[in-house]
Amino acid sequence: MAAFIIRRLVWMPVVLFFVSVITFLLGVYGPGDPVTVMVGLKANPETIQRIKEQYGLDQPPYQQYLNYIASALQGNFGYGLVKYRDQPVGRIIAERLPVTIQLNIAALIVGSVIGIPLGILAGLTRNSWFDYIMRFVSLAAISIPILFLLPFLTFIFSRRHDLVLNALNFQITLGPILPMVSGRWDGIFSAKVILPVFIMSLGYIAGLARLMRAGLIDTLGQDYVRTARAKGLRERVVIVRHAMRNALIPIATVLGMSLGGLVEGSFLIEPWFGIPGIGQLAVDALVSREYYIVVAFTLIVAVAFVFANMFVDLLYPILDPRIRKS
Repeated sequence: MAAFIIRRLVWMPVVLFFVSVITFLLGVYGPGDPVTVMVGLKANPETIQRIKEQYGLDQPPYQQYLNYIASALQGNFGYGLVKYRDQPVGRIIAERLPVTIQLNIAALIVGSVIGIPLGILAGLTRNSWFDYIMRFVSLAAISIPILFLLPFLTFIFSRRHDLVLNALNFQITLGPILPMVSGRWDGIFSAKVILPVFIMSLGYIAGLARLMRAGLIDTLGQDYVRTARAKGLRERVVIVRHAMRNALIPIATVLGMSLGGLVEGSFLIEPWFGIPGIGQLAVDALVSREYYIVVAFTLIVAVAFVFANMFVDLLYPILDPRIRKS
């Protein structure tokens, strides 16, 4: 196990190096020019050259990359160029990162608490009416685009609806049931985050339910489960101790990689609801050509996923001793 961890730690800088190089080159050679965006198209060449010299953008790309990495290793990820001009990138990310982490943790908890029990129940009642309904609903939740769910659920739960009955001459006003965030973050326990957390958790609920059902059905048909039943063990012991433990391996993969996504944010949900998180920052940075922010964001996400992947690999032997022996 120690040798495995050491190998992973050795490969981690290599992976991060290639990620940083590719991202930086895409920022340098991508469409648009941050300096032109900053000063406008009508700026004279002398002004553009002076700003490039100020931020080191007049140097060759490899020199820009080396300077950036040297500063990043010291905790300095550069400064904003356009929308966040002269603001430290590290401070900008640090201010928004807790919001995204809280939002994603809440969605992950909701998805796990609902999705895993649904998958277990569907697996134990295979081909029952509940199993068919769960499979249909989970498939629909995965298939429906989030671009449709966002305006639809927002209209249903966060808009005022007037029901007028002309025959009875009366009017009923419904809603809004849930408030909108509207650019202000009041904490994870605010009622404003119920709707975005629910929408973010739909994918977790559907995916975990389907994985748990398939894994449980597969393990219940294995020889060691039949042997445990032949020994006279109670059905609950067979399911919990023998079947569910191995069925949790694909669940561990999804949950482990989801931990890496905690710092990634949502590029659709956060801007839609005005949540001041990393997802909204990334969208703003891409639109404004803030490639120092884009590179820093990509590096942070890459580090998170590398550690999440290593965590999942370390978790496998705990769930299945056969992996440890191999």
